[in-house]
Amino acid sequence: NGLLCCSSIPDKGVYYVCNPMTRSYKLLPKSRERPVTRFYPDGEATLVGLACDLAMQKFNVVLAGYHRSFGHRPDKTFICLVFDSESNKWRKLVSLQDDHFTHMNKNQVVFVNGSLHWLTESCSCVLVLDLFLDIWRKFSLPDEVRFETGNRIYLLESDGHLSVIQISEASMNIWVLKDYEKEEWHMVDRVSLKCIRGMVPGIFPISQTREYVFLATQKQVLVYHRNSRVWKEMYSAKNSCTLPLWFSAHAFRSTIFSCH
Repeated sequence: NGLLCCSSIPDKGVYYVCNPMTRSYKLLPKSRERPVTRFYPDGEATLVGLACDLAMQKFNVVLAGYHRSFGHRPDKTFICLVFDSESNKWRKLVSLQDDHFTHMNKNQVVFVNGSLHWLTESCSCVLVLDLFLDIWRKFSLPDEVRFETGNRIYLLESDGHLSVIQISEASMNIWVLKDYEKEEWHMVDRVSLKCIRGMVPGIFPISQTREYVFLATQKQVLVYHRNSRVWKEMYSAKNSCTLPLWFSAHAFRSTIFSCH
């Protein structure tokens, strides 16, 4: 909803929330909790999530990770710090978890229904943080996703619903969580990837609407029109010399939401 969460590279544990459209930003206060500097494995939070509620005109930033006591091996204690823009304070949740996450899983955090969602590394489930009740829970994935191997799985939002996209060599299958409480997944689209066969190994979805699916590669952003079934190139880095090594594409929806 128009806000970005950024972290300082030289100063671990320093976070900002900014609105690129209004060029406003807020430096988040440092948490008093010492364990935030002892996340495993490198002192950085495993999961970082931003939840922006336009109706309530507030946002939350979530930092979560496994705790490592000084001089000890990490255990399953999962420390979660939640910043609330209304109170300008952090609150702490402690639970036991045993999940791991890929770099892509960490980036594709989805905020719907008042909760933040992350896909686990094993793609066995979705880890959910309910920001109203301050509890963690898990969602099962569609059976076709859980029991098939060799495919890539991604988590996105789709018009206010949680969505899972499965990419194989030949096709892209899209599910939407139609009933949040009953955990009912419906397949809404099956897309042939023959037209972009050469790009499939490095492609990943970044955003979708009822009409379009946006995907990125290392150098391009593509759009797929769901009604006409036509692929188009939106952006291409023609000169590879200008491409930074960490180039990645993300969806952004502009608002004039204030960070303060």
